[in-house]
Amino acid sequence: MIKTDITKKVAQQLEMKDREALGVVDGILDSLKEVICEYQRLEIRDFGVFQVKTRKRRVGRNPRNKTEYPIPARRVVTFKIGKEMKARALTSAGAAALQKAEPASRSADA
Repeated sequence: MIKTDITKKVAQQLEMKDREALGVVDGILDSLKEVICEYQRLEIRDFGVFQVKTRKRRVGRNPRNKTEYPIPARRVVTFKIGKEMKARALTSAGAAALQKAEPASRSADA
């Protein structure tokens, strides 16, 4: 799913035009970016936590010629999924996998 798909879903749920929904989605995303940049952490209950972390500097290796080179420390944004969201994602993913598997097993039995 991409931003366009999210915009269409928002437009459909709020019964508005796609352009208006795009403004809503862009506004929310911009707000999320600002919060993460300013506070280094954004927690949305039952969804997850976005957090800025620092990766240590390390030594990388080119697998072809085994040459070593330094990789500097850098900051990255990480996401840790919340318990409720994880349960929903695993349940829906498991249900989708079962639905795909059922028709194949039924045709094999027939």
